[in-house]
Amino acid sequence: MLSPPAAQDQVAALIARATRAGADAADAIYVCNASTQVQVRLGALEDVERSEGEEIDLRLFVGSRSASVSSSDLSGEALAALVDRALAMAREAPEDRWSGLAPADRLLAGPPRDVDADDGADPAPADLRARALAAEDAARGVAGVTNSEGASASASRAVFALGTSHGFAGGYATSGYSVSASVIAGEGAAMQRDYSFHSARHAALLEAPEAIGRRAADRAVARLNPGKLASGQMPVVYDPRVGSGLLGHLTGAITGAAIARRTSFLLEKLGQRIFAEGIVVRDDPHRPRGLRSKPFDGEGLPTAPSEIVADGVLTGWLLDSASARQLGLSPTGHAVRGVGGPPGAGTSNLYMAAGTLLPEDLIADIRLGLYVTELIGQGVNGVTGDYSRGASGFVIRDGRIAEPVAEITIAGNLKDMFLNLTPANDLEFRRATDVPTIRIEGMMVAGA
Repeated sequence: MLSPPAAQDQVAALIARATRAGADAADAIYVCNASTQVQVRLGALEDVERSEGEEIDLRLFVGSRSASVSSSDLSGEALAALVDRALAMAREAPEDRWSGLAPADRLLAGPPRDVDADDGADPAPADLRARALAAEDAARGVAGVTNSEGASASASRAVFALGTSHGFAGGYATSGYSVSASVIAGEGAAMQRDYSFHSARHAALLEAPEAIGRRAADRAVARLNPGKLASGQMPVVYDPRVGSGLLGHLTGAITGAAIARRTSFLLEKLGQRIFAEGIVVRDDPHRPRGLRSKPFDGEGLPTAPSEIVADGVLTGWLLDSASARQLGLSPTGHAVRGVGGPPGAGTSNLYMAAGTLLPEDLIADIRLGLYVTELIGQGVNGVTGDYSRGASGFVIRDGRIAEPVAEITIAGNLKDMFLNLTPANDLEFRRATDVPTIRIEGMMVAGA
């Protein structure tokens, strides 16, 4: 694994090679990931995996034609062949007047912001095994748990570097740690499964494995003997671990590509109210130790915290340079890029700000409703906003969470769902996308 400065040098050398060979412009990224994962089941070691791989990706332009080629071989001979192949491909590619590097005057200048994404630790496999065993032991110790699908613990490090022929060069390293457990409660046809996990950039921020295991077990036991729920229109309350998907539907509808192609249910909603008053959705790429914190985006533009939704109003699109040109706008610093293709647009640490009500107060007036803890299927139409998902969870009866239910379908339209959404005050930063408990009025529930 190269250090970030060495990775930047490798990227710069490849760009220089491409421009000398005849490319009008070029950018390149270097990505290296190294990880160790230990899996246990029923108290015994089941698997130890160690992986490490590095790739470099070159995107070059010949006029308005472009091509992208990647390689895991970083030798001089391999990179020379990569440049030749990319040039040959670009000369045969169709013209695209919107493609190109990010504007030079918009690139990050000066030192990148420190987001404290790497703690430099390298835990031994024995330490990871101890964490996984602790999580599973705690889960198996809960009454009602009858079997285990296993527990795992992992540690990883990654290095990312980006350079452009406009003169940008930047790189950073990240660390990552996680613990998960999945267990089964009950017997025979009545068995129920559930899980829990936690991920963190710094090992010191990782939740105790015993707490993760107990949560997985408690969830599985609580799901035993699910019943049915009568069909009808009623409030639906989303647990935070599934409610974050609602923000995924939001961001998918406001990326530049969706707007340019006119394939978004929010196409005409810029500057308009799409949530109730007081609702705020923020993207914060500068959160120290955040799971997706980064000092610059996938094209070298500086990142900055932003309010995507302010007081319920949609404030703007998420734009990379290509979609910004197509829409006659400026890129927003939301470009994301992986190996093997052009940049797209996306978010970093996305969250919905907490509301004012305790979760128990949020449901206190619900005579009959549904508390969702699991969603199934992908029944969401990004063009119309129509929403239909399989679900399981618990009945809300007379203001309290009651018996478990399963085999339910919930449906609505995301435009109406957003407008009828109320967040609780229990926001926690545990994932890359976080929401508090969320209540949505008037959804259709199809049960028994």
